[in-house]
Amino acid sequence: MSIELSFEGVINTIDYSSFMRNVSIRAALRAIRRCAIIFMGLFKEMIDQLDKIEKRYREIDDKLSQPEVATDINQVQALSQERARLQDIVTKYRKYKKIVKELNDVKTMNTAGNDEEMTALIKQESSALQEKLDTLTEELRLALLPKDPNDEKDIIVEIRAGTGGNEAALFAADLYRMYSRYAQEQGWKTDIISISESGVGGFKEIIFEVRGKNAYSRLKYESGVHRVQRVPVTEASGRIHTSTATVAVLPKAEEVDIEIAPDDLKIDVFHSGGAGGQNVNKVATAIRVTHFPTGMVVVCQDERSQLQNKVKALSVLRTRLLDIKRRKQEEAITSQRRSQVGTGERAEKIRTYNYPQDRISDHRINLTQHNLPRFMDGGIGELIDALAASEHERKLEEQKV
Repeated sequence: MSIELSFEGVINTIDYSSFMRNVSIRAALRAIRRCAIIFMGLFKEMIDQLDKIEKRYREIDDKLSQPEVATDINQVQALSQERARLQDIVTKYRKYKKIVKELNDVKTMNTAGNDEEMTALIKQESSALQEKLDTLTEELRLALLPKDPNDEKDIIVEIRAGTGGNEAALFAADLYRMYSRYAQEQGWKTDIISISESGVGGFKEIIFEVRGKNAYSRLKYESGVHRVQRVPVTEASGRIHTSTATVAVLPKAEEVDIEIAPDDLKIDVFHSGGAGGQNVNKVATAIRVTHFPTGMVVVCQDERSQLQNKVKALSVLRTRLLDIKRRKQEEAITSQRRSQVGTGERAEKIRTYNYPQDRISDHRINLTQHNLPRFMDGGIGELIDALAASEHERKLEEQKV
């Protein structure tokens, strides 16, 4: 297959800062040639990798059509999941090869005659096809980046009021509503695990589960300190206050991910607090799980069933333990909680929500947006897209794909 590359694509790989002001034309051409050779080598590696992926995709289809495989449920499930992971990139690659062929055919037509009108049409078609090819090339480069193994997992989100008293608790409740509305727009399911309310209608802490496709891959960027600047409802003088809330987004752990020895646990049963009617007073359903090795305590009292509360509490415990294990493996930190959300002080922040200026500022990528009411109503997708794009660019730079 003949691959056409735009000269612009090669030129964009050059580090012009390495050129001196008085460099000779011959030296510049040699530098461009070296860059082009490097670019072509990387491009060939990409095509070779895509060919291998497409070959594996065909192998999976062949295996799924075999009677001996079709009767093995576990094998069918594993192959189907692998096929689903490869399908998008294979579809793009096949489209890419089709456009390459069309582009080569159009360029062949261009040498068949000298009719000016036909030549202009051919050039226009060639330009449009080249633009599609460049777009697909970029999409394929991104698709080949190493995937986070947790991206497809469900998540457990923990929101805690930070600095700011009652206003921080109200802000924590606002963040919970924001994520709930976004999850609803994505077709995800949410389920509260634990909640500690403040006296003004806010949350001191709320822990909830989000189940849905790519939940972690989208919301993982939300971990950190969120800062709000606004006039609290309790402020009579109209003075703007600054408060914070911390958000931790953890990929949900399954039993196979973390094994917990029964002797490492202490499980206490007690009466639930808060709303719940007569059931609260008569039946002890709340669960407190203490993990001796880490001293970690998880409380769940949202469900009316003791068993359901126990299942939820153990799920949170496994998720926290998995997060600690993962972060130790990365040698990034020793304390999973502090690494992800910091201390909640005003100076530590990933994002600021400024109500008087109708402004949302994400400090990691220096991006500012407006229409704060829509953002707090779940309209966070555009900012998440920008954060994901920034991460992709960083990975591309590291991988030199």
